[in-house]
Amino acid sequence: MLGAASAKSQDESGDKSFKLCLNMSTIRGQELDAAEEIEIAGKAGYDSIEPWFRRINAYVENGGSLKDLKKRIDDHGLTVESAIGFAPWAVNDEAQRAAGLEEAKRDMDTLAQLGGVRIAAPPAGIQKDEIVALDDVADRYRALLELGDEMGIVPQVEMWGGHPVIGTVEKAVYVAIRAGHPKACFLGDVYHTYKGGSSFDSILLMGPQALQAYHMNDYPADPPRETIKDADRVFPGDGIAPITEILRNFKAVGAYPALSLELFNKSYWEMPALECAKIGLEKMKAAVAAAS
Repeated sequence: MLGAASAKSQDESGDKSFKLCLNMSTIRGQELDAAEEIEIAGKAGYDSIEPWFRRINAYVENGGSLKDLKKRIDDHGLTVESAIGFAPWAVNDEAQRAAGLEEAKRDMDTLAQLGGVRIAAPPAGIQKDEIVALDDVADRYRALLELGDEMGIVPQVEMWGGHPVIGTVEKAVYVAIRAGHPKACFLGDVYHTYKGGSSFDSILLMGPQALQAYHMNDYPADPPRETIKDADRVFPGDGIAPITEILRNFKAVGAYPALSLELFNKSYWEMPALECAKIGLEKMKAAVAAAS
């Protein structure tokens, strides 16, 4: 079992429960700044947040401070379980990859100042026609993990369903194992698992170390898998994904990852942000209750 040793971040308190997290993509279309997004998450009642560096950087560039954002996070009793960036750490081009590591270092520094502990590591920057060997990706992921050791941040290898290099759960998990680093872990996603054609039973081959955060969402029966897109994601329970099975699979291996609501649905972006966030939280609570 990958990650049979428990992750301290989940288990040192003995608390066996899922943290419910708001990924800021869910309210991205409302065009709030980073401070306003934190306020929405806090007022809605989330345990934690998963911000995007693009929004945080824009906030700072416009005169805001990371210290202010950290205070808002703390005032609402929130944690920063993960964060979303797109540093090209896995590409073949050495110069581009070096620049990607520098970008990742800046992102990790920003995240550390916000009290965050993990960062998404998707296959960003790899072109559709670019051939990248998984063993090379694993070596590059290890380099990213070693940078994370220096910065106090854990990068999570993330798969994008259908991506030519890391497009399935099994490829992402291979990269994590092959990296040979004790902090290697996997950032999964309901939609991307479906889009990539992987099985949700893959969760049963992992454990708490591998599964520290997970993107929660659902998908409809139509459009079909071949043409479904990020924007088609729906609230958990509103589609056909086996949400109860997924959550029970986590429990079966003793994993209680932070469940981060990640949606890109334009109809949700037309809602008031607080309403959207509250509905999403209630849907996640209902899903967790159904799996108990």
